[in-house]
Amino acid sequence: MLKIGLTGGIASGKTTVSDHFSRLGVPVVDTDLISRELVQPGQPALGQIADRLGEEFILPDGHLDRPALRRHVFSRPEARRILEDILHPAIRRETERRLKEITGTPYAMVVIPLLVEKRLQDMVDRILVVDIPEELQIRRLCQRDGISSTEAERILQAQANRQQRLKAADDIIDNTGDPASLPARVHTLHDYYLSLATGGN
Repeated sequence: MLKIGLTGGIASGKTTVSDHFSRLGVPVVDTDLISRELVQPGQPALGQIADRLGEEFILPDGHLDRPALRRHVFSRPEARRILEDILHPAIRRETERRLKEITGTPYAMVVIPLLVEKRLQDMVDRILVVDIPEELQIRRLCQRDGISSTEAERILQAQANRQQRLKAADDIIDNTGDPASLPARVHTLHDYYLSLATGGN
């Protein structure tokens, strides 16, 4: 089974693109969703976050205070490293487990936001980058999450830059244009991936 790693900067439109692939019947394993599942109440990772980063990031109902934790780790590199040490090995294990369970399909999509930053190229066969200019990332992120441009810029600085992602890309979707044209561009890539997976190219 061909494994396509879908990545891109924050607020670039990765979920929108992966949703289009999913509608075409492509199995999608989203590491961002896995990371959310791993920090649900009762999960070991949530206890580790409380122990190593502080109980103040756990809400009274037992859920993770994601906005507070995000502000904390993106302003403190050491805290971000601790959080990544807790989550990333578990995310990788669960991702690999889910991929092994997928059968009967020529290829699958693996959404990995930090694929380039964490050098996870070994998990996939090709890399598809969803690309937009960084100024548009900042604008969309501020609108989506209701944060300041300063906070948005800090988040971007903690990620690989646009040039680093594009250098790692096998395929690129420019997501700055008309959203109505996106399904057709995804379909073109879908046909290409099917061809690759079945030995047609």
